[in-house]
Amino acid sequence: MDDPALLDYIASVQRRLADLLHPMAQRQPHLTVFVCGFEQPSRIWDDDFSQAQFQAQILALHRTCGTSFALPLTAPDSFASAAFVTVGDPQGRLAAWREVLGSESREVRQAAYVPHITLGLYRRRVSAEIVRQRVGEVEAPPAPLRVDSLHYATFDARLQSGPLESRYRLMLDACGNSRGVWSTRCC
Repeated sequence: MDDPALLDYIASVQRRLADLLHPMAQRQPHLTVFVCGFEQPSRIWDDDFSQAQFQAQILALHRTCGTSFALPLTAPDSFASAAFVTVGDPQGRLAAWREVLGSESREVRQAAYVPHITLGLYRRRVSAEIVRQRVGEVEAPPAPLRVDSLHYATFDARLQSGPLESRYRLMLDACGNSRGVWSTRCC
């Protein structure tokens, strides 16, 4: 995610809700498409993700990823644990990617998938009434989310808000040419 206007919007909302949110100075704004699990040489546990599964996902995505596009964003909302911006999927592009990724690996997820950009995790218990009032005061982002690449990103699970590391980047407009770029540039 490298749109300056969207990044400014996210930072602005985080400042407005700073008294409610944990600081997330290291975690880059991102849209999670699929939770693969923990990287391991081979699968032993249900939440292990092997190099073979990763390679299978990359090959499947190269065949089906398509071209760049935009996703609509709405005003902030809230889960019990975090404030977020909802990301729409009117053309079903995220759903299609999730299906492709799920055909090669079982997702590690405890709740239903809701496309979103996390603004921050709550630092303390906050009543639903206060959360609704505070996020209700925030306007929607100024523009849609432009999607021109898909990253395989990892993080150190021991660090709640640690940085993401982009291990693979698939450029959408280069799909079909088998051109993916290994990248340390984060999402």
